[in-house]
Formats: sequence, structure tokens, C-alpha cells
Amino acid sequence: MTKKTQPTPTDVASPWDDAPETTAEEILEVANSIAGVQPKSMSNAEYDMEGLMTDFPTAKELERFVFDETGVVLNLKGRANKLKYQVAMDVLNGVDIDPKFIGDENPYIDRADMVPVEPFPAIPERDPTLPPESELQNYFFSPFVPHPDPDARALGKKCHCTFRKYNDGTISYEINGPWEQKEHGTKIDKYGRERPEIIKWIGHCSGEQTVQREDGTLTPVGRRLRTMMQAQRINAGNIWDTFVDRDFGQFNSEAIVDPWGTDLRT
Repeated sequence: MTKKTQPTPTDVASPWDDAPETTAEEILEVANSIAGVQPKSMSNAEYDMEGLMTDFPTAKELERFVFDETGVVLNLKGRANKLKYQVAMDVLNGVDIDPKFIGDENPYIDRADMVPVEPFPAIPERDPTLPPESELQNYFFSPFVPHPDPDARALGKKCHCTFRKYNDGTISYEINGPWEQKEHGTKIDKYGRERPEIIKWIGHCSGEQTVQREDGTLTPVGRRLRTMMQAQRINAGNIWDTFVDRDFGQFNSEAIVDPWGTDLRT
């Protein structure tokens, strides 16, 4: 009979001693034995710098190729030559890149082929002589005021106009649309097709301007607007007197809670 003996303490590694460091060669040997293949290195990557520089001499061509292969939109225009090819190569080889190189426009869209759109017009400033907006008494909105643009008016179009009356009797008006885009001019593009030269915004915004001053006098525009609104009849009155130049007593929030006041004898 063979007698089994317990190993001596020197035969087992001590749990308190540091384990010897594993070398890179040992890790690779284990990986090879398990997978049977060696990991790829960058030298075996499918794309390289030389190939990209030869086949795609411009940033636009490079962006389009990367987009076709990966669906990633790059922003390489104006970048240092080696940098943009390095970024493109990294994306093609599945390497993460800095987000600043990611674009947001399809590289096949050429802005030169697009019809330019005029920027939306700036809204004029509010008349500084008007009372604060907190002193507003009432307002009236009308979508039936004749359009200030002669061409639009000739087509019977109306504008949206808001009238505001303040506690001191001041009245203002503000035109706020409507707006639409309209094609202007024609030109021939590089494909021989006729297209608009530019798309412009058609509409009008006046900013809030004075119609009637505190002393009751009217501005030149105010006189014409009042005449137009007084010509629009409603029941026994007209639009101006009924809805715009209305007279209200001073609003007293305390009257909502106590309409009688603190002293019924007064």
C-alpha cells in the first residue's frame, strides 16, 4: 500500500506572499492555446494612411468614402492633412475618435447646389415712449387688417394685427405676420436645370408702435388705422370704439374679495 503524505508547507505557495508577475509572453501563450489564433495588430489593419491618401486626395472625397463604408459623418475640411487621414483611418478601422471630428451634414449634399434661404427678418424694437407692459388695460387681435405690402394687398391678403390700450389712454398696434416663404428669381445650376435664385420670407412685423398718444392725439398711421377700424361695423357700433378704444375703470384687485369696502358708510 502506498502511503499518501501531506505536502509540506514549502510545496504550496504562501497566501501571504506576492504572486510572481505574469509576463506578456505568458498571456499571449495562453491566448494562443485557447483561441488558436493570434490577435490582430494595427499593422494588419484593412486601411492604411498611404492607401487613403492615394485614392482620396480631397477632404470631401475622404468624407464620402468614410460615410459609404461606416455611415459616420466626418468634419475634415480645413484639418491638417495628416490629421484628417489619421481620423478617417481610425474610423474605418473601428477606433474611437474625438467627437469634435464628427459632422452633422451628409457629405453628398453640396451647399452650392442648394437654394439659399434669406434669414428671417429682425423684428423692430418696441416704441420706447409706450407705457410698461404691466400697465396694459386691454388688447384686441384682428386677422383682417389689410396687408402693408402692396403686392400682398393686391392679392387680397390680410395681416395679423394686435391693438393694445394702456391705463393712461395710450394705444399701440403691432403687426405680427403671417409669414410665408416665396421663391425669387431664376438661375441655371451646374446640371442645366432652372431653379430659384433665393427663397425670401414674405410677411411683415412692425414691433409694437404708438397709434394714440396719452393726450389722445393720433399718429399718422394711427389716423388711418382708426378710420379703417371705424368703418368696420358691429351691431350698433364699430370695431375701434367697441374693442380697441375701450374705457374701463381702474382695476382694483381688493374689490374681488371685498366689493363693499371696509366702511359701508362711504
